Amino acid sequence: MMANVRIQMGKFQHLVDYLQVLGLDADAVVDAAGLSMTQILSSPAEQKAPAIHYSRLYKHAVRAMQSIEGAVPWGAGLGTEAFEMMCYAIMGSGTLGDALERAERFSRVIEPVTGNHISLCLQGDSAILCYTLRDSSNTGAFVPSGWWRGDSAKSVARASGLLVWHAFCGWLIGHALETRMVTIGAPSVSDAYAQSLGEALTATPIFDAPHSNIIFPASALDYRVVQNHDSLQAFLDQTVYQLICIEQRPASAAAAIKGLLGTDFRHGMPTFNDIAERLHMSESSLRRRLIQEETSFQTLKDEARCVLARHYLADPTIKLVDVSERLGFTEPSSFGRSFRQWTGMTPKAYREHHELHALRSVG
Repeated sequence: MMANVRIQMGKFQHLVDYLQVLGLDADAVVDAAGLSMTQILSSPAEQKAPAIHYSRLYKHAVRAMQSIEGAVPWGAGLGTEAFEMMCYAIMGSGTLGDALERAERFSRVIEPVTGNHISLCLQGDSAILCYTLRDSSNTGAFVPSGWWRGDSAKSVARASGLLVWHAFCGWLIGHALETRMVTIGAPSVSDAYAQSLGEALTATPIFDAPHSNIIFPASALDYRVVQNHDSLQAFLDQTVYQLICIEQRPASAAAAIKGLLGTDFRHGMPTFNDIAERLHMSESSLRRRLIQEETSFQTLKDEARCVLARHYLADPTIKLVDVSERLGFTEPSSFGRSFRQWTGMTPKAYREHHELHALRSVG
């Protein structure tokens, strides 16, 4: 995690101003976030502050916004209870494609509450993630008369929704999602706003489009989801901060490879050549990237297998021989030797240790 990520104080000030325009108790929200209203208002707008502080402020601000009748239209409802429930619903998905399919189904079910939903479709070698927001979600209480951004609310609501989904996909797979094109079904706000969107989404947005879409390589749907229920809780505690970090994190070859390795090794693992082709890189270039990141293809394969092995061994209903087969080992003894190299324990000892720890936790 990028502990030193900082953002301009102007974002804090705009959020506080918005809460006041909505008639909410901005002082109470700032206090709940452990921040100082005096410091926020007196600081120069261009001065930078820790993004983790803004994340806390935004989380408490959204909680306050939920007291208003209607669906929070900003950022795909990021920080709302509905967004958190959607996150829980897709945990356990094997790939990004699986996760987005679950998210699509869930978002349609709760659309009456959230006012938005996503859909996923394929077009050639591209995947299209479409974000749909009801017009009624952009009016009324959340766009009060006299608010400085009222005229651009429709554009901001749709663009911020795409920003969240782009970053959220990146969080799921552990690295920023490659983007081919971004379209927004609303007018442009300003050149500066379009530029900032382009930098975050790594593609210059096209405004006044029929739909609000993120178009990316369909191959990314096969990327392995590297998050789980444990990491989800940390994500929900610091949602905005973690998404900012994903958007600002340089692309990692190691993370991309982990995503492409998948979770089903019964028929073997992809070769280094397979991975290089999927990443549109030569083998030599990919090897240099891994050396720069101080890792290797073999290390990444071992880490992927080890993570899955721990997951399977935590389920006492799965026989050890079946764990070995699921990981692509031809002999259980080979799996045993490898697992001991990875963890210092035999598979049987690890399972017994895990079961004992679970019993103590219950007790």
